[in-house]
Amino acid sequence: MCGIVGYIGDREATPILIDGLKSLEYRGYDSAGVSIHNEAIMSIKTKGRLKRLEERLTEEPLQGTIGIGHTRWATHGEPSDVNSHPHLNGSCTISLVHNGIIENYMNLKEELEAMGQAFLSETDTEVAVQLIDYYYRESHDLLDAVLQAVDRIDGSYAFGVMCHEEPDKLIAVRKDSPLVIGVGKGENFIASDIPAILEHTRDIYLLEDKEVAIVTKEDITIMDTTKQVIQRDVFNVTWDIKAAQKDGYDHYMLKEIFEQPKVVKDTLAPRLPMDQDDIVLDNITLTKEVLEKINKIYIVACGTASYTGLVGKYLIERVARIPVVAEVASEFRYRDPIMDENTLMIVVSQSGETADTLAALRLAKQAGAHVIGIVNVVGSTISRDADDVLYTLAGPEIAVASTKAYSAQLCAMYLLSIKIAMELGKLSKDAFIELRKELYLLPEKVSQVLSQVDDIKALADKYINSKNVFYIGRGLDFAVSMEGALKLKEIAYLHAEPYAAGELKHGPIALIEDNSLLVGLTAHEELYDKTVSNIKEVKARGANVLAIALEDNKDISKIADDVIYVPRTHWMFTSLLANIPQQIFAYYISVGLGHDVDKPRNLAKSVTVE
Repeated sequence: MCGIVGYIGDREATPILIDGLKSLEYRGYDSAGVSIHNEAIMSIKTKGRLKRLEERLTEEPLQGTIGIGHTRWATHGEPSDVNSHPHLNGSCTISLVHNGIIENYMNLKEELEAMGQAFLSETDTEVAVQLIDYYYRESHDLLDAVLQAVDRIDGSYAFGVMCHEEPDKLIAVRKDSPLVIGVGKGENFIASDIPAILEHTRDIYLLEDKEVAIVTKEDITIMDTTKQVIQRDVFNVTWDIKAAQKDGYDHYMLKEIFEQPKVVKDTLAPRLPMDQDDIVLDNITLTKEVLEKINKIYIVACGTASYTGLVGKYLIERVARIPVVAEVASEFRYRDPIMDENTLMIVVSQSGETADTLAALRLAKQAGAHVIGIVNVVGSTISRDADDVLYTLAGPEIAVASTKAYSAQLCAMYLLSIKIAMELGKLSKDAFIELRKELYLLPEKVSQVLSQVDDIKALADKYINSKNVFYIGRGLDFAVSMEGALKLKEIAYLHAEPYAAGELKHGPIALIEDNSLLVGLTAHEELYDKTVSNIKEVKARGANVLAIALEDNKDISKIADDVIYVPRTHWMFTSLLANIPQQIFAYYISVGLGHDVDKPRNLAKSVTVE
């Protein structure tokens, strides 16, 4: 969950590394550092945000045309100058940056210490550079030393390595953590994510697991760990760097919230041709014959994406009549799940690199299950490892807390649920045409919700001092309530708990006291009356109630203190519209409390460690 940038060429490396790290600060921001090679390897690294590193580099400029940089999210060792990356060997001749977790680092550290190697930091990463140093002293060949070291390392890693004695190259190697190589003219780049180098090149090599790249300013050689050269096609990035910039908004999150009408349209429209009474999913190979053999579906994801899974469970079971288990990926593989060739797994991940979700995917494939990935990042590991992939087409999402990517995931789940039902003959042509009509109207209805931004901001101001916030809903609204509570926790740091509305009286209602805030989701109309009854129970115990309701359910205003109305749509699609007010509400509470909305404390965008 950290950011890596490397450069080799004829330009000064430091400004290129700093600009790249700024684009990756959403991946880690508790410390940062750079190593630059000139006549020797010089490093500066600091605890805190990237701005502190920039200040140090202004005071102590580093000049040179080859370098590596890193922005860190701490896993081993607290944020500090000494725990920051890059890490160096004892003689400061080898420098390394690392994303991932070295699981056997304690054993390796004890082994190296027994041979007299001194360690400065508390990190697992320092073991890697000291191990490379040990092998380099034997072979005096950086590539061989790196390969020998990674052969000893268990866990996940993306390494960028440079060496004083071989100043004409960078070595990049990865396993279970993303790394890309940027192709320039007389210069080349490495990075953990495309935005870091998009200003300089649109031509990218995507490294696969257990591949290593030798990067010079003129050449890039990709090989496996046995030194067999691999021919790899260049991937051309089509989206614009402007898509990863704020564009005049105060925060990336607010920009991404307002991009949702376009994102919904981009994800839906290409798959819903008006000249065909069908959904066209180009990268999905599931046929009617295969689907008829499926007896169970797992939907596996983490965090916000897991709530997409809960919506998908409800929809697929309801319209396609196949049993679905929706589960968080971090728990999935530890309970020995039952899977075989008649199992379908759907994994959902914005980044396509989420470690726990990847592990679940690989377990499913080992069992012979068919895997569909719903991902946002083209060329990501999940998109390559899954049997089929359905891209969400949200564009780059920079804010740590997901908004537009989640809406795109919901749209993808709508399409997939309907497609499965159609292939199995569970949905008539007339029913599909009605659903397609509603899907085409969704972008405009999202815009209608966004037009209430000032009213929702006023509600955020009104309830900003709430210490305990409870979210309730039934059916699809329960999944929406879980996402709403998560957003408030993620960016406003408020205690927020979601509950299935019918479970209140089984314990949680004891928490309700005067001036507690309850957000009541009532958009699942079949269950509207039951949820309203639960809202009345809470209201009778002194809570303030903010309801989210369909536009013509005006009687809710007689019960709730405040109401946010969303446009009416088909019941399958209410989750999308009901969630957007929650995003805006959480955003403005966070702003009002003075928090860093885009980079909430202790969180990172792409969770590539367990």
